[in-house]
Amino acid sequence: MDHNLIKQCITGQRHAQFLLYENCFPWLMQVCLRYMPDETEARAILNSGFLKIIMNLNRYNPDVPFEAWGKRIMINTIIDAFRKTQSLRRKVEIVELDHTAESRHVDYNQAELLLEAEQYQRMIHQLPEIPRKVFNLYAIDGYSHAEIGELLSISPGTSKWYLNAARQNLKEMIASKLQKDQGPLKGPPRQISVNQPR
Repeated sequence: MDHNLIKQCITGQRHAQFLLYENCFPWLMQVCLRYMPDETEARAILNSGFLKIIMNLNRYNPDVPFEAWGKRIMINTIIDAFRKTQSLRRKVEIVELDHTAESRHVDYNQAELLLEAEQYQRMIHQLPEIPRKVFNLYAIDGYSHAEIGELLSISPGTSKWYLNAARQNLKEMIASKLQKDQGPLKGPPRQISVNQPR
């Protein structure tokens, strides 16, 4: 990121702030769409997050990549909005596994080749809200279960439970998609790679 542009933004130059917004919009919108399935909501939260970025530019450390710093602010903005609108202590209903689905012979390694990123994103958006947020924070944004616990006011163990529930639901969705697109695949079942624990 151009440090002169950042300095101009700090001094309140509107043109510089608009240029920064244009530069940041694509990657900030990607972050927002991972957490907010509705594009209108994603744009609204992006604007709130960008305002926080502008207001905190004087605290930005040039030794830290600007994109990483901005993403952190955006994720915190999303989590804050989530806290305001949801009761985090409510029990989330997770669809029980159909025992017949477990016995299907599907080559899960083909999933990565057959499913495009857009299809993965749609599947992630179908997850219940808290498991979706935990999955995004852990598997995509690299937060630890302890950090997720602090952000969402849940224990690290509960964060792990939501992550496992999200993974299981994603496995089912991928298996269903592969079955629908190709019919039953031959061969022994393999483990699906849905960002297994590091």
